[in-house]
Amino acid sequence: MAGNSQRRNRRTSNKKGAQVGSGGQRRRGLEGKGPTPPASARKGHVKNRIANAKAKQAAHRRPAPRRGGAKGTSELVVGRNPVFEALRDGVPATTLYVQQFIDNDERVREALQLAADRGNINLMEAPRPELDRMTNGLNHQGLVLQVPPYDYAHPEDLAAAAFDAGEDPLIVALDGVTDPRNLGAVVRSVCAFGGHGVVVPERRAAGMTAGAWKTSAGTAARTPVARATNLTRALEGYQKAGITVVGLAADGEVELQDLEVLDGPVVIVVGSEGKGLSRLVGETCDVRVRIPMPGGAESLNAGVAAGVVLWEAARRRG
Repeated sequence: MAGNSQRRNRRTSNKKGAQVGSGGQRRRGLEGKGPTPPASARKGHVKNRIANAKAKQAAHRRPAPRRGGAKGTSELVVGRNPVFEALRDGVPATTLYVQQFIDNDERVREALQLAADRGNINLMEAPRPELDRMTNGLNHQGLVLQVPPYDYAHPEDLAAAAFDAGEDPLIVALDGVTDPRNLGAVVRSVCAFGGHGVVVPERRAAGMTAGAWKTSAGTAARTPVARATNLTRALEGYQKAGITVVGLAADGEVELQDLEVLDGPVVIVVGSEGKGLSRLVGETCDVRVRIPMPGGAESLNAGVAAGVVLWEAARRRG
């Protein structure tokens, strides 16, 4: 009897008794759960794992290093006419320093108006001794314009931009050109004939000064200039990228009209008017070309020579 009583108690204890309430669980279970989330948001789904992996990679990915070259140095334009011309010709500027109690002539008023019209140039009044100190005693005539450092590109950037646009690179490299006005003229020609930029060496060469900006007639704002630590290595890098390096030389083995590579990716190397191409640069060139000059002139300056070859390249590409 005792055993039967225990079995009855176990059967009784295993039965579910009546529950007071479910706390709304049954009702919530009957409700819809909304639209099915996409596979990438469903935990455990293969697309969810892929999405999580990509998110982790993006979180730990370092930003790509900037390939552009180092900036140049800031520059001061000194004197009433030079300051006015720099402002008129669109030379970048950060600050216009004006001497206290300056004679307010027409040139001063025009310079102040041009600076005010730009809207991004600071106007600073300074005593004459301060301007003398800034300019190392130059005859500033009460006006000093500060030009910011030029932000040079990297030589690889010029070719990459052309390839990204689906175009064959057309680049000019200057070897030993020290006159900023020649650099500005080359920049202007490159822009006019659809080129992709100019390369200059870091040392013993003209840089993008206010004079170069003025000669470029505003085209420097849309034509990049790259600075190469070593011009020979930069040209070799272009060759590895499939770009033909053409050097201009009075004794070149090919005349310009017979050069067959101008309709493809090409770098045109222009030397100085007096010395031409340096030895290493000349040896690096794939071909050296001469410009026929029936008039008998011995050479052309860098700006004119580059313009002639760029015109021929644009004609063939057109």
